[in-house]
Amino acid sequence: MIIRKLSVIAGMSSGRMGPGYIDAPEEAAEGQGLTQGPSPQGWRDILVKGVTTDSRRASEGQLFVPLSGDSFDGHDYVEAAFRQGAAAAFWSLDRELPAALAGKPLVLVEDPLEALQNLAAAYRSELKTVVVGITGSNGKTTTKDMTAAALGSVMRVHKTAGNLNNHIGLPMTVLALAEDTEAAVLEMGMSGLREIALLTGIAKPDIAIITNIGDAHLLQLGSREMIARAKMEIAEGLKPGGLLLVSADEPLIAAELARATLPEGAQVRTFGASPRSDWRAGGIEVGAESCAFTVKAGPASGFRLGPIPVAHLAEGCDATGECFPQVTIEIPVPGAHNVYNALAAIAAATACGVPAEAIASGLRTMQLTGMRIQPVAASCGAMILNDAYNANPTAVRAAVDLVAGLTGYRRKWIVLSDMRELGETEQELHRETGAYITPDKADAVLTCGEMSAFTSAGAAASFGTLAAEAVRHFASQELLIETLSAELDARDLVLVKGSRTMHMERVVEALQR
Repeated sequence: MIIRKLSVIAGMSSGRMGPGYIDAPEEAAEGQGLTQGPSPQGWRDILVKGVTTDSRRASEGQLFVPLSGDSFDGHDYVEAAFRQGAAAAFWSLDRELPAALAGKPLVLVEDPLEALQNLAAAYRSELKTVVVGITGSNGKTTTKDMTAAALGSVMRVHKTAGNLNNHIGLPMTVLALAEDTEAAVLEMGMSGLREIALLTGIAKPDIAIITNIGDAHLLQLGSREMIARAKMEIAEGLKPGGLLLVSADEPLIAAELARATLPEGAQVRTFGASPRSDWRAGGIEVGAESCAFTVKAGPASGFRLGPIPVAHLAEGCDATGECFPQVTIEIPVPGAHNVYNALAAIAAATACGVPAEAIASGLRTMQLTGMRIQPVAASCGAMILNDAYNANPTAVRAAVDLVAGLTGYRRKWIVLSDMRELGETEQELHRETGAYITPDKADAVLTCGEMSAFTSAGAAASFGTLAAEAVRHFASQELLIETLSAELDARDLVLVKGSRTMHMERVVEALQR
C-alpha cells in the first residue's frame, strides 16, 4: 500500500496542506514542542499508510477520501473517520470547514474523487511493477484470475479484488499495491465512452488485453462498433514498447486497430480460434469442470517486455515453427471460450518471461472468482454450472455451447433470466438468444423474468413440437425453483445464468439446500 508523508500525498493529488499545517523540519518542530499530527500550536507533517473511502473501516494511519454520491456526502463522515483512527483526510476547497475539524491533518483538494485518481496515477508512476490491464465485454474477471495465476507462479502478484474495476475501484487497487509488487493485474470495466481511457491513464499498463467485443452496454453505447471503440481506449494508456493482446476472432477489434494510434514501440499480438492468431490452442478437451489443451504459437509470440524482475525467457522455436513448448495446459474451468481467455493469460505471462512449465503449474492450481461457470453439486447430486454473476447474449451463447459439448448426463437443463442494459433491441436479443438453444444442445429450457419470456419464445420456436414439455417460462424465481427441484435428478446437468440484478445465485443456493 502507499506509504508517504502527507505533504507528498498533497503534491501527488494536486492538493495543498490544510489549515494549521506548520511546514517545519522535524528537529525544529520538536524544539518548539510540536508533535506529529494535531496540537494546540498546529500540526506538522505525518506519515500516511494506506487509503480508505469507508469511514467505518478506517484504520490507524490511513488517509480518508470523502466521496459523494446522489444520496450521501463523504464529508459528513470525516470526523467519524478520524475517530476510527484515520491519520488524515481530503477536504473539498468549496466546503466550509467545521470547527470540529480545526487543526486536523487535512489536504484541501478541488474534488476528492479526482484527487484520489491523481494520487493513484502518481503512485503508479513511481512503482516498478509490471501492470497488465484487462478489458472486454466478457471474460475480464476470468482472464484476470488466469493471468494472475500464470504470473504468480514466479512473481509477487496483486490482482483486482472482486469487481473493483471502475473509476473508484481501480485507483484504490493501485494504492493498495505494495512497493515490492512485481506484477499487478488490473481489470477495467466501463459503461460508456472515455471511461476506460481514464482507467488506463491511471494504470499505465505494460500489457493490455481486450478479451472480446460483446453486447453488454448496448443501452449506453448503442452498437457493438461503439463498444469496440470504448474497449480500444485501453491502448491509449499503454506504455511505449508495451504489448496489446487482442482476439483475432473479432472483426470489430481489427477495424478499431486500423484507426488507432499506438504508443511508440508498442506491439500487437493476437489470440483465438482463427488460424491467423499468433496464439492458438490445439487438442482442446472440454469437461464439465475443466479444460485441457496445448499451445500453438509462432515466431510473433517471441515478444518480451524490457527489463523485468524475471530473468528467464521462454524457449525458442522448434523445427516446425512452434515457439511454445508442448506442455499440456489444464485449467479448472470449463468452456472452449475459457481456453481462449487462457491463451491471453499465457501470452501475457510469456511476455514477462515466465517459463512455460511455470505458467502451466500456475493455471492448473488457479483460484477463480465465484459464479463464473463455477461447478457445484446440487443436494440431489446433479452437477450445477453456476454462471450467475452476469449475462449478455454473447456470454449466454458461449455457455450454451459449453453445455452442448458435454455428454454423459441424463438431462441437460438451461436456466436463464433477464439480460440487462441491451437497449431498444432487448426483446429481439432475448428472442435470438433463446432461438440459439436447440434440442441438440439441451433437453430443457427454464426462464424467469420479464424479458426472459422472449427468451422462452425463441427457444420454443427452435424446439418445435418438443417445446410444450421442454421450454417453460415462470412468473417468479420461486416457482422456477420449485419446479426444477422436483424434477432434477442426480444424473442431470444444470446451467444457471442471468444478469447480476436478477440474483440467479438464489436458484443455485436453493438447489444446494
